[in-house]
Amino acid sequence: MTNFILCYGKLNNPKFKKMMKAELIEKEEIFNYKFLDAPKDEVTVEASKLNGAVRLGNEFKSKAYITFQTDQGPKKIETTVWSVTEKYLQIKNGVLIPLKSLIDIQY
Repeated sequence: MTNFILCYGKLNNPKFKKMMKAELIEKEEIFNYKFLDAPKDEVTVEASKLNGAVRLGNEFKSKAYITFQTDQGPKKIETTVWSVTEKYLQIKNGVLIPLKSLIDIQY
């Protein structure tokens, strides 16, 4: 069974919202997808969220939900964030997710 998480984004008209379904996948499946730049009107990631996710992972060994854009639509994983650089978010096993592809981080 496929799990779907809802993400909300703005249409050109701010009075309306559209729903995008982000499929929850296992972090080990991330290699099956090509990262794309996230639509600008969908992005809700700020530096404070990134730093909070890193602190959560390093100090408390807790996980965050990371939603990112791929060639097969938005995907979401639950994982520990190890570090953030100028261009990438690093998770377990040295996997790098481009910051340009991030849609949301929740914890």
